Amino acid sequence: MDAPASRDDEVPQTTSVRRRPRRRRAAAPVLGALVLTGCAAPPGDDLAADVHGGEANLVLPDLGAVTALAGVPGRTLLLLGLVVCALGLVFGGFVLTRLRRLPVHHSMREVSELIYATCREYLLQQGRFLLVLWAVIATVIVVYYKVLVGFGWGKVAVVIAFSLVGIAGSYAVAWFGIRVNTFANSRTAFASLHGRPLPVARIPLQAGMAIGMVLISLELLMMLVILLFLPPGVAGACFIGFAIGESLGAAALRIAGGIFTKIADIGSDLMKIAFRIKEDDARNPGVIADCTGDNAGDSVGPSADGFETYGVTGVALVTFVLLGVHDPGVQAGLLVWLFVVRAVMVVASGLSYVANDAWTRRRFRAAARMDFEAPLTQLVWVTSVLSTVLTFATSWFVLSPLGDGDGLWWKLAAIVSCGTLAGALVPELVKVFTSTASRHVREVVTSSREGGASLNILSGLVAGNFSAYWLGMAVVALMSGAYAVSGLGLAALMAAPAVFAFGLVAFGFLGMGPVTIAVDSYGPVTDNAQSVYELSTIEDLPGIEHELRRDFDLAPQWASAKRMLEENDGAGNTFKATAKPVLIGTAVVGATTMIFSIIMSLTEGLTVDLDHLSLLHPPFLLGLVTGGAVIYWFTGASIQAVTTGAHRAVAYIKDTIRLDGVTRASAEQSREVVQICTQYAQRGMLTMFLGVFFTTLAFAFVEPFFFIGYLVSIAVFGLYQAIFMANAGGAWDNAKKIVEVDLNAKGTPLHDATIVGDTVGDPYKDTSSVALNPVIKFTTLFGLLAVELAVSLRDQGHGTLVAVLAVVLGAASLWCVHRSFYGMRIGRTRDGGRAPLPPEPETDRGPGTPMPPGEDTPADTHADAAAPTPRHDAVPTARAPEAAPDAQPVARPAG
Repeated sequence: MDAPASRDDEVPQTTSVRRRPRRRRAAAPVLGALVLTGCAAPPGDDLAADVHGGEANLVLPDLGAVTALAGVPGRTLLLLGLVVCALGLVFGGFVLTRLRRLPVHHSMREVSELIYATCREYLLQQGRFLLVLWAVIATVIVVYYKVLVGFGWGKVAVVIAFSLVGIAGSYAVAWFGIRVNTFANSRTAFASLHGRPLPVARIPLQAGMAIGMVLISLELLMMLVILLFLPPGVAGACFIGFAIGESLGAAALRIAGGIFTKIADIGSDLMKIAFRIKEDDARNPGVIADCTGDNAGDSVGPSADGFETYGVTGVALVTFVLLGVHDPGVQAGLLVWLFVVRAVMVVASGLSYVANDAWTRRRFRAAARMDFEAPLTQLVWVTSVLSTVLTFATSWFVLSPLGDGDGLWWKLAAIVSCGTLAGALVPELVKVFTSTASRHVREVVTSSREGGASLNILSGLVAGNFSAYWLGMAVVALMSGAYAVSGLGLAALMAAPAVFAFGLVAFGFLGMGPVTIAVDSYGPVTDNAQSVYELSTIEDLPGIEHELRRDFDLAPQWASAKRMLEENDGAGNTFKATAKPVLIGTAVVGATTMIFSIIMSLTEGLTVDLDHLSLLHPPFLLGLVTGGAVIYWFTGASIQAVTTGAHRAVAYIKDTIRLDGVTRASAEQSREVVQICTQYAQRGMLTMFLGVFFTTLAFAFVEPFFFIGYLVSIAVFGLYQAIFMANAGGAWDNAKKIVEVDLNAKGTPLHDATIVGDTVGDPYKDTSSVALNPVIKFTTLFGLLAVELAVSLRDQGHGTLVAVLAVVLGAASLWCVHRSFYGMRIGRTRDGGRAPLPPEPETDRGPGTPMPPGEDTPADTHADAAAPTPRHDAVPTARAPEAAPDAQPVARPAG
């Protein structure tokens, strides 16, 4: 498809789109159109298509016309990319089989299988929930593309089919990750009994690499299939459907997973203070839910988010190349280059892992102690360096015939390398604020010694704020470098080269995706391994030492095993934190690219209305202010969902926990806690998702430049809010780990203070911060078509309709904001009733009026203000049978 020669040439085409009479439909189809194309509109869509449907009408150039050095055809290179993808999937399957065959004691295997069973139930419920959402989206697809756009049924079916493919991809990667993790956690726990740290480090990293290779290989395989084997005329529709499915899967699994895991984590952790029981006590029915949450929030969520981010970034770059590059030959060359580089980076990740594993085995084979962070750090840097070298080599090989000596190959390689460098530099900066060796984290511990939980929390806030400064400056520096290189002649080949450069930075960020996902997935395995060890009660089994010697030729090292598992968990906490800024940074860089695309369209190639991008234009300024408000609403709403769910989980756990002669909680009780977490996760996710959706559409209809300011604002506020919250939470988490491992101070007031800080940080780092990533992407994607529709309707003289839609959508968004608190707040009744404690002034009851039957205050709320009982000073009283008919008596530990 011939691209327009310049932005000015695109203006008449854009205008022709807006004159289409098909847009004169009822409000409901218009909203449907917004839902659909907003999900999938990538950057570079300057509304330049001559017909409706946007990028669904894009046609791929002839990729067979591309020839690399030595006369190698471009299609041959892409076919080799398919081989790389196949090898990545084989690697994942091999590791899965190998992990399953590793030795493990039956007591640990039973615990890990119970964790997997609860994870499976969670995923099945989420799958059904996704299908309901998909049914709505599929209806919208038909309404928009068949009724409004006028596509044939065949093309509509392609969009629907690939939306299912996108969902299936996210869902399959999530399921694979859970299965790998639940094999690895028990094997890691058992390997620790040998008393050597090497296998304790290698097993979680093997599991993480399997997940990372499968995720990236599957994503790349799907996109290569679209490029190579489907008719060029349906490629745009395929990419749209694929992006819709990925976005839907990431939204449900990331946001809901973040809420789920922190409900379970807080509910489990608070029992350590309330009942003076140890970490991961087998009698605590919340521990299995906590382990399930480690997978749901720290494995499923990042996997789905990474899958979507990798795919949407690719779709964005493909669309920009097709719309922003003048020459079809250059278009084809750049497309081949993009996907060959992606395949080469997968190879770089695999080679780096093999080399790093060999180095780790050689260095730590006989070691009794090791720094568990060292192999992870080295893997990240080796991958970054090798990826950079191979990016330059691949760019020279593919692009040299295309550039005619103007250095195109090294310019694009340098821009991509800015992102690849960020993939290694950002984790180093995160470690400064979250590692157990960090001075910031040790400052949190020092503050807690005399200041308790108060100074613990304040010191964590300091770490989070400082981290936002340094990481923000690093991202700005790398983006500035990419911008500088884009000014070295790229304008001769494409419109808005800076837009392409920012997209390539995100491309480089994600290039070493297998390793980024691997070190992130390391954390859930190490966290679960420690829990599996405790839940198995293996030390207390009769004749266990004789059994281990007989069956495994193993003399168990109990003390060193527990120490290594806790130290490794600290390393896992650190590297879980490192992946969060990478993903949020990618979202912001990608959002910047999309915002530039909208600006180019609204200003007709930066030729008109530039004064509207000024603080002197009131709507633009108001948009800048509004974005921050929405980010803070979303932060509060996500924490509210965790708070309410954790309150309900704590109430149930205190009802059912038994400490008198019972060795472990029943599977039924553990599953009930999982159900509570799932229920509140889905409720919270749905309300927030709808709130973000309606808010985005309402603001897009208010005024185009108001919306531009809003998009800039949520990207900036969201970036710093996410980094601040993620790293503050990481500092609190590892401060607790220092107290438990280095100071051996469990059960002390210092430990209690760090537990409180950790429970504050839990929704910070694993719910709100990580959920801002899909929020920023969704908002920008939804807004692309919404702005075009609003401008089109105004041009046709339907300004009143646009204003009415803005008001209606705004009212819907305010309703969702209201429900995100008043529909989720903690209530009197055990079933989530909304009456707060103590009674608020607006209550219908007069002073002294007795409570109606069935609304008696549960004991766990401590409503009796006359004699409050601090949780850390005494064991809470058991609930009376009449207040909780299904409750079992709670045994009190001695003292």
